Amino acid sequence: MEKAVSIKDRRKSQRKILDLPLEYRVMDAPYAHGGLVVNASELGLLVQSVKNIPIGTKLNIAVLFPKGYELTNFEVLAEIIWKDLHLEEDWEGYQYGLKFTKFSDDEYWKLKQLLNGKYYLGEAQRNFQ
Repeated sequence: MEKAVSIKDRRKSQRKILDLPLEYRVMDAPYAHGGLVVNASELGLLVQSVKNIPIGTKLNIAVLFPKGYELTNFEVLAEIIWKDLHLEEDWEGYQYGLKFTKFSDDEYWKLKQLLNGKYYLGEAQRNFQ
């Protein structure tokens, strides 16, 4: 008898529920658009936006989050790997599964702090050795 594999069991890394604003720009496009990060992992993001963007599109993304009494961000390159129409009571738009394609060591460290619940990055200790 085969055992059903849940979506959670298939994930390569755990997701953290977030509710953070993001700004994204289609590669080489002059205008930025806004969206919301629903959840994140070390491999990608689940985001919502009102814009209809094709699967395979590459995006420059900046996720905004608090650092003490200021806002800061982490920036990453990502690709849309899936999308769904998303309807709520008072909102209509799209959900996108994004896979990270490139980011620096510093940006990866910021992402790790977010995933570990350490939003106040100025107070977090780095352990690079």
